[in-house]
Amino acid sequence: MKNLAYIVLGFVVGAVLTYYFCPREIEQESMTKIVKPKGVISIEKAKELNANWTIHRKPAVDSAAKKQGRNQDDRSTYWSLEDVENYLAYAQNAADSLGYKMTGLRVYLGVYGKNAGQTKKDLTTMFIVPTGNKKMSQASFIPIQSGKGDLPIDPLNDGDGNNGGYPQ
Repeated sequence: MKNLAYIVLGFVVGAVLTYYFCPREIEQESMTKIVKPKGVISIEKAKELNANWTIHRKPAVDSAAKKQGRNQDDRSTYWSLEDVENYLAYAQNAADSLGYKMTGLRVYLGVYGKNAGQTKKDLTTMFIVPTGNKKMSQASFIPIQSGKGDLPIDPLNDGDGNNGGYPQ
């Protein structure tokens, strides 16, 4: 009986020590550090950039739109946060499966063609393309990659265009 008591006591002590000394997962949300990315500008700077575009580009862009039967062209594009997050996950997954490392995004200007329907015909659009480079094996000794090339992944388009300036 005495040996059984020592065995039970050993299990209890072992359980207590295991509880206090074994590592536990910490909630990831509290560990995430928010870092302000480089390139973030002030609202005032954004207003200045928008005003400069209005002065230097709007007359030319709108005159081209008038030739197409429109008073003015789109000057911004909106994507929902959900669409952008879903696209980032999609692009990252596609890049991984194709053997690329996604390192960034590039935004291109485009123009819908004559067959885009009356609401979009010949208007400006923007689309997002993932950028990166081909993954190299660990044994490679020639690291000649900038990480800025467009990846062969379908771009994100179909944002809602708007012809109002910043802020809206």
